[in-house]
Amino acid sequence: MARLLIVEDQLVLLDAIRRGFEAEGFEVAGAATGRAGLDLCSSFHPDAIILDLMLPDGDGLQLLKNMRQHGFEKPVLITSARDSVDQRVTGLNMGADDYLVKPFVFSELLARIRALLRRNSSSAEPTLSIDDIVLDLVTRKVTQGGEPVELTARQFEVLAYLLQHKNEVVSREMLARDIWRAETATWTNLIEVQVNRLRNKLETKGRKLRLHTIRGVGYLLGDRNP
Repeated sequence: MARLLIVEDQLVLLDAIRRGFEAEGFEVAGAATGRAGLDLCSSFHPDAIILDLMLPDGDGLQLLKNMRQHGFEKPVLITSARDSVDQRVTGLNMGADDYLVKPFVFSELLARIRALLRRNSSSAEPTLSIDDIVLDLVTRKVTQGGEPVELTARQFEVLAYLLQHKNEVVSREMLARDIWRAETATWTNLIEVQVNRLRNKLETKGRKLRLHTIRGVGYLLGDRNP
């Protein structure tokens, strides 16, 4: 699951962008000031940042400079109403990876962030697989035997998490913490339901998914040790 930090002081716009990316399966954190954005950059560890230039406590370009000086190397997309060529060139020269002029449509913003993540994925595996199942972290598509598999956003996140921990035991506590962001006691039944639905979607045409239930603990995707 890609982590996205949005630094935007227009709270209505911030909320709209946040909801849009969460619906696409991103984990999103938002900040309305540069100071909060810098703090979240250190604690949230985003995979990409959407950065507004007009912030109440300073210029976004200075914030971008500070982030780069603190060693943040992931993609940063600037959004701004400033649409002059000089402003865009300055932003890119200061360390931004892309520049989108306001107002914009969400679909373009989403496409640009996905493109930046794809470009940055050379240091990470963009796809995960087991047997004939292939999951693409960038396009968020899953195929089995070359055929597309329709999963909900939550089922995609669960499968990706299990694949990232292939051949390891994944506890319900881990799933609750990292996928549902909640206490296990609240979400145990829902976790079981989603895992079972995921299993049913992938165990078709005689296929057997190597997804083992570890009684009293959680799940293991892959080879189970005797």
